[in-house]
Amino acid sequence: MNDTPRIRTVLSCTLLALLVSVGAGACAGSDGHPLSAKPYDAAEQVSFSAPEGSKKADPDKALEITAKGSDGRITDVTAVDATGHHLAGELTADGHLWRSTGSLTAGARYTVKVLVEDEDGAPGTRTFTFETAPAKRALTVAFGPEAGKYGVGQPITADLSLPVKDRKARAVVERALKVRSTPAVQGSWHWVDDKKLHFRPKEYWPTGAAITVTGNLAGVKVGDKLYGGDSKPLKLTIGDRIEAVADAGSHYMTVRRNGEVINTIPVTTGKPGFSTRNGIKVVLGKEYFVRMRGTSVGIAEGSSESYDLPVYYATRVTWSGEYVHAAPWSVGSQGVANVSHGCVGMSTGNAAWFFETVRPGDIVQTVNSYGDTMDTFGNGFGDWNLEWNKWRQGSALVADAKSAAHEPDPSRLKPLV
Repeated sequence: MNDTPRIRTVLSCTLLALLVSVGAGACAGSDGHPLSAKPYDAAEQVSFSAPEGSKKADPDKALEITAKGSDGRITDVTAVDATGHHLAGELTADGHLWRSTGSLTAGARYTVKVLVEDEDGAPGTRTFTFETAPAKRALTVAFGPEAGKYGVGQPITADLSLPVKDRKARAVVERALKVRSTPAVQGSWHWVDDKKLHFRPKEYWPTGAAITVTGNLAGVKVGDKLYGGDSKPLKLTIGDRIEAVADAGSHYMTVRRNGEVINTIPVTTGKPGFSTRNGIKVVLGKEYFVRMRGTSVGIAEGSSESYDLPVYYATRVTWSGEYVHAAPWSVGSQGVANVSHGCVGMSTGNAAWFFETVRPGDIVQTVNSYGDTMDTFGNGFGDWNLEWNKWRQGSALVADAKSAAHEPDPSRLKPLV
């Protein structure tokens, strides 16, 4: 009895081996089954629309591959450019025509492999290469800011060489603009106008984040006879989270680093008629010395509001001339009253400390002022004043997704003081 399981196991294994042997013989025998034959050269069986030799194909025209005669058919086509991008296409039910449905890349080299079978089912193959002509109109992208270290509020900008108005074309562009952050963030591009996009995360960038921005548009069809060009990648790093809040009601500025208060400074902001803009601004740059004149902001020379002053430790927050700067002439009003022409003024010592503490991209916010809210675009970076859901509406990809769901199925340098 103890030997029975072993005998059964041996018999089972022997039977399995016999079955495998019989099956292998059936598939690999000498009966001339078409699938066992070496693919033949199908050069005479297929033709294609792309020019051969030194001539280059028009990337605006579809690639077509045709089976000659009626004694065979195309079974599969793969077309891949040098970057590994596959060209999409459709094969007719009868296998006589394959036609590309995706856009050809301009200035690219393609390798195309065609699989066919003859009337007896024997497999054949044909491989050929061709090149597409370079784009006559190239859309290039310039990213900003310059590479370096920035504060947590720094938006990324993309300036296009040509305007893009069509929604679908904008979606093509946006898909090619990649922003990668470590650690990862939720973020979105927003079309400022036909030639400019801004990217920001839902929340401020994480402290210490490493950011890489790339534009994968080269050769990609954007619109009618318009293709993408090369773009230079951008790398940024993010520093500490510096946030300065100037309260026009209390006349004090509170400065925090990574959530901890590091200074409280008496300030003066814009007086009535020249109120400082409310809202979140981003440090644009720092200028040790600026000569500020009232005439640059429309104040008549010689009038009661006229001024012409040397200003030191000027941290710029708008292109129209709003700064955080030293204002030794108003020290008596700092912490007490608002007497400036729109800037945030403080003592020379405090301004020097602020100047040395902040970097471009850091946050400067004004609250409780009678002024208007900072513009979202056009006068610096007011991007953070637009709440997230509205920001996302500026993305062509969000608009594209909404549309698809409803479609049927098949002078900037004017300083203030």
